[in-house]
Amino acid sequence: MDELEKLYREHVKELEKRYAAALGKAGYDAVLVHAGAPKIRSSFDDQYWSLRVTPHFQHWLPLAIADSGLLIQPGKTPIVYENVHRDFWEDPAAPESEHFRRVLEVVELEDPDLVREMLPQGVKIAYVGEDTARGAKWGIPEDRHNSAALAKALDAVRVTKTPYEIHCLTEANRRAAAGHRSVVDTFRDGDFSELELQLEYLRATSQDDPETPYKNIVALDEHAATLHHVSYGRKKTTAHTLLLDAGATSNGYASDITRTFVKGGEGTTGVFAALVAKIDALQLQLCREAKPGMPYQDLHDRAHVLLAGALRDVGIAKGGDPELVEAGVTRKFLPHGLGHSLGLQTHDVGCALIKPEPRNPFLRNTSVIAEGQVFTIEPGCYFIESLMDELKASPAGKAVDWKLVGELSKFGGIRIEDDLQVVDGGTKNLTRAFLP
Repeated sequence: MDELEKLYREHVKELEKRYAAALGKAGYDAVLVHAGAPKIRSSFDDQYWSLRVTPHFQHWLPLAIADSGLLIQPGKTPIVYENVHRDFWEDPAAPESEHFRRVLEVVELEDPDLVREMLPQGVKIAYVGEDTARGAKWGIPEDRHNSAALAKALDAVRVTKTPYEIHCLTEANRRAAAGHRSVVDTFRDGDFSELELQLEYLRATSQDDPETPYKNIVALDEHAATLHHVSYGRKKTTAHTLLLDAGATSNGYASDITRTFVKGGEGTTGVFAALVAKIDALQLQLCREAKPGMPYQDLHDRAHVLLAGALRDVGIAKGGDPELVEAGVTRKFLPHGLGHSLGLQTHDVGCALIKPEPRNPFLRNTSVIAEGQVFTIEPGCYFIESLMDELKASPAGKAVDWKLVGELSKFGGIRIEDDLQVVDGGTKNLTRAFLP
């Protein structure tokens, strides 16, 4: 038995315990999870998006076949109803690993409607899936579809990652790191378009675009000021900076990594390179400070204190850390949250159960840091025109060197992002082992 299968067997045992507790709490005897169905791109067309598997399904196995089902009934081996119907139009991709076939009971069905006939009788079964019409076809009453109480319990189940999940997340980081290294080498060797760099990333990671956990952000120079720049430029560009936010997947689990690269070190480019180094050091400091028992929002607020020092050190702003933070200066340069939970989804569930403070409207992780969590740490510093205009027009803008900001704006911005696993007493960086 290889390491992956060994970890997977333990993963299934753990999920069986967690699901038994969640189902009991929500008042169900079992749950039937739908793998999902492709979504039509437009009501005016007949093309579909690639399948995005229901995460509750993928939590148990890395199978991406539409209209498959998974029955979890405490005390019994989970049953996979695999839809093996084939046509001459499309053939679903094979799963990355077949280890689940030796652990779960797999029933192959040429007609997914047959699932209804195979479900146990006299059992209160919940249904989880976006396609509620499929739930009805499988005979699950509408009032048992996507129970809010059960959904909340299952979200909580996913917060603490098993060793199998950590294995997959680590491999996803390794794959993404290879792509980052290849793209930065390409960037430093000549002039390329954003689209060319994106295609190089996909080549280096052996991924098709739909396989990536999110649409990669490839931003040259001023494009990095758009936080989610995905409208790749087609023209070769003599650029000084590149912001690459790109991930990879492994058995359904995602990595989410960002780096900012600089070519040249003269004049203003050198100032920007110094700021990149400051943000990198700041990010590593936050990774070291993250500890179990610490509210993640406190870490987010700490990022603004450290950013104030970085802005002052490179001459962008003057004043003490408290003044720059309290006046809102740092939040114009870093408007987004410090990070988010990570797992089967890029913005995974279970760590945003309470609203953030009003000063942090976009923070996606408001949990108390706990052992077993996986989340990102991604501070940044951006020169976003609209936010710079707001700051310049406010009293707090007097603390800023606007001439320098104007010169740095042509480089767009900076983001450094790693994926962290929370362990006893601290964190383990899943990214830096592959991408220093």
